Amino acid sequence: MDTQSYFPVQPGVSMEENFLSLDDILLSHERLPTRTECTFPRLGFLEKSSDTQDIPEGTKMELPLWLTKGLYERNRRVLSVELPKVYREGWRTVFNADANVVDLHKLGPYYYGLGSQMLHFESPENPEIAQTLLQTFIGRFRRTMDSSQNAYNEDTSALVERLDCLEKGLFRSGQSGLNGFQSWEKGQASQLTASSLVLNYRKRKITDMQS
Repeated sequence: MDTQSYFPVQPGVSMEENFLSLDDILLSHERLPTRTECTFPRLGFLEKSSDTQDIPEGTKMELPLWLTKGLYERNRRVLSVELPKVYREGWRTVFNADANVVDLHKLGPYYYGLGSQMLHFESPENPEIAQTLLQTFIGRFRRTMDSSQNAYNEDTSALVERLDCLEKGLFRSGQSGLNGFQSWEKGQASQLTASSLVLNYRKRKITDMQS
């Protein structure tokens, strides 16, 4: 009997997070460039380049995403968040020209996830960022899935090394489907099983009927 010590939990969608997902936990530790808009008393020890007791207003520092979201308030200016370079206009132009040539893993393994989280922070560029994220995903999706369907029993490391974390998950799903189909076609599949989506739907339906 096959057992797993850890059953993967899918990351959250868009601006939502799933704190049972290892990917979302790692994403929350991505560091963002920020600027303090007020004095942070008795927190000078957090800024290694400073020897003062406080963090003065106007200090530029990098903070993890989880802390930045906790400190950020629209009504009370505690800190402002700068866009990471990969979401700025220069890189958006590159993505809009041909997203397939970009090594997303090198630029940041959580390009889509972090980009979605950036929409939490007020910026006049948010509509353009959201549009670029969507068009980049659409533009790269077909190539990612085509690659996963045409690499049976092959070394796929070169194919996935340029992919974002979300794209790697899609690639693995495509590979799983391909391997399952090949096994069925060769008569090696033990039995046909219902999709997990169907099983979950049945469970919800039974729960609704009982309640």
